[in-house]
Amino acid sequence: MEYRRLGGTGLKVSEISLGSWLTYGGYVERENAVNSIHAAYDAGINFFDTANVYERGEAEKVVGEALKQYPRESYVLATKVFGKMGDGPNDQGLSRKHIIEQCNASLSRLGLDYVDIYYCHRYHAETPVHETLRALDDLVRQGKVLYIGVSQWTAAQIEEALSTADRYLLDRIVVNQPVYNMFDRYIEDEIIPLGERKGVGQVVYSPLAQGLLTGKYKAGAEAPKDSRAAKLGWNEDRLNEERIAKVGELTKIADELGVKVGQLAIAWILRQPNVASALVGASRPEQVRENASASGIKLEADVLERIESILG
Repeated sequence: MEYRRLGGTGLKVSEISLGSWLTYGGYVERENAVNSIHAAYDAGINFFDTANVYERGEAEKVVGEALKQYPRESYVLATKVFGKMGDGPNDQGLSRKHIIEQCNASLSRLGLDYVDIYYCHRYHAETPVHETLRALDDLVRQGKVLYIGVSQWTAAQIEEALSTADRYLLDRIVVNQPVYNMFDRYIEDEIIPLGERKGVGQVVYSPLAQGLLTGKYKAGAEAPKDSRAAKLGWNEDRLNEERIAKVGELTKIADELGVKVGQLAIAWILRQPNVASALVGASRPEQVRENASASGIKLEADVLERIESILG
């Protein structure tokens, strides 16, 4: 496993990180979830990601319990705030009240004194940015949060937060968590250039396009019953003949290199220096080990050109 600095900080995270969306506390058996976390740790992954809204806190409990056996200083843990956690008018969003209450609730579920990274899960137009940042700054000063980040914010929203933090001398955003994969490349236009200029690293999720880039889907065949395409009812915009054909061409390149197509897809993401880590999900330990093996794979310029021609 290789490690990278997170944005402009001195924190080093594994190139591959393990997430818990739609897996822990949900349809994957708890034992498999715990075994996947242990397999990740054994493979050198030191970066784990969860959120308060994942199964209404159940994912945090599973992650906290599984990591309990390891020294706290040996791993980096991230969780998030924003989503609906109750029926009251203040049970969601990025108000000071919700942030403080949810941070304390997350720490309780995780069984920890602090989290390494605390993300604003989405942008909240109803809350002034300086209110959100002031609450996060207080959590940093209290030692409950070490670094702050955002997820799925636009470049303009991130820039607004950075300038606000500088104006009021508040802790700055150092990491963004966007979707990024071969079929969803929007962050290349503005997000990555901004991150490179301002010291904001990217921890990207859905690097395998939720399984599409593993090669499990075949032209003319129904999606496997245990796949996300089947469980989530993907439409043709996400799963279509053209994309399946492109994965077939990418698989040929992967075969030539002696790697899996999923590992090729992750290595392609890691060609971006601003990407600190590719966040993968896993329902079985063997999936974790396979994805972790993508770390350190370097793609030559001619291979990248071939990939680009396939992706169009």
